Amino acid sequence: MRILRKKIAIVLFLAYVVFSLYAAYNVFFGKKVISRTHRVVKKGSVGTGSQSFDREEWNPWEEEERAESILLQKRRHAFRSYQEQIAKSRPKRYKVQILGKAAIGLYLWEHILEGPLNPSDSTGQWREGETQSGKINFSFYTGPAVVQGHVPLDTDSMVLVLNGREQQKILYSTQWLQYVHTLVQAHSVSHVAVVLLGSEQCTNDWILPYLKREGGFVDLLFLVYDSPWVNDKDVFQWPLGVATYRNFPVVMPNTQMVSSPRPYLCNFLGTVYKNSSRETLMGILKQHDLEKECVTSAREKWLPQETADTLRQYQMALAQSDLTLCPVGVNTECYRVYEACAYGSVPVVEDVLTQGACEAGRNSPLRLLKDAGAPFIFLKRWDELPAVLEKEKKMTQAEKTERRMKLLEWYGGFRQQMKDKFTEVLEEAFFKMS
Repeated sequence: MRILRKKIAIVLFLAYVVFSLYAAYNVFFGKKVISRTHRVVKKGSVGTGSQSFDREEWNPWEEEERAESILLQKRRHAFRSYQEQIAKSRPKRYKVQILGKAAIGLYLWEHILEGPLNPSDSTGQWREGETQSGKINFSFYTGPAVVQGHVPLDTDSMVLVLNGREQQKILYSTQWLQYVHTLVQAHSVSHVAVVLLGSEQCTNDWILPYLKREGGFVDLLFLVYDSPWVNDKDVFQWPLGVATYRNFPVVMPNTQMVSSPRPYLCNFLGTVYKNSSRETLMGILKQHDLEKECVTSAREKWLPQETADTLRQYQMALAQSDLTLCPVGVNTECYRVYEACAYGSVPVVEDVLTQGACEAGRNSPLRLLKDAGAPFIFLKRWDELPAVLEKEKKMTQAEKTERRMKLLEWYGGFRQQMKDKFTEVLEEAFFKMS
């Protein structure tokens, strides 16, 4: 056992001696190799001739960090390129601001463009809304509190809705045009269109100097009634619409409105002027004992405002009649035509020209509606009405339902057509899109 221990001790001693000699050789005679992970060069300066160079600390992860930095830059560049590609493919949008300073502005906004209004209360002093059509974002401002100099201007493209029916309205409209002109001169506004409730006799010469073709600043004019100025280049015809100034609402068709039987053949609620065709109409209804089959209510004096009761009675008459009688007033085109369409009651229109300077062309009067294929009943004289009503009595409920549905679909399509046309004309004239 003692001998074995001695041998082990000798072996361990010899191994220690060999390892010590190997270590001494490497220290004193071996080639020095500096590991990357342990190499540190102290900063100092070494002169060579007249020049000296600073030696920086060596970063062992320098190459890896450089590679990661290059990779990160490539990823950022790829992401920016992707964002730019998305922006290019996204359709460009434009802004147009509408200032409604006439009641027909509500027909344009709520019935044609189908835009919301806040607050919804019609008595609100300041009402506004936003909507989109085509590539245009429309904003709309209306109400008594919308005054010159106090409207937020968020675009250089503007539509002004004005009333030019009578002298007092023309004076007010002129003030707004002059205000917008100052904005154009200050380069705050570049493009201007006007939607104008024109004269019922089509005498609108007061606005001519404001048109760009006459040296003014108004690019486009959308004009109510059959004006001879309409050329579909810078002057376009616009529908009269419903009487929004009397709070006539946006009517949403429903199944009951379309298919339910209506208790009355026709209706006429309105002002009857002396020696007018309306007086003739009332006489014919009485003469042929049709007053019981038609809802009628005549008044001798025109009232600009409806009460809640009279508006409800009028709407009920439209909703409960198959036909709505539309005699001419100062102009053939009247609110009643559009209001009847909203309730699916077929307008029976007195198709005669009224006095004035309106166009007397092939499709006049009601040129805009006739060109759109309005499914109305047109009469030249009211003595044709009894035959129309006799034919009406013979129609089945299915036939009336189908006709009513076609009228409602036509009116919805007509408003969409006007929306598209209004948008496209602005896009082309304001933003050179075609």
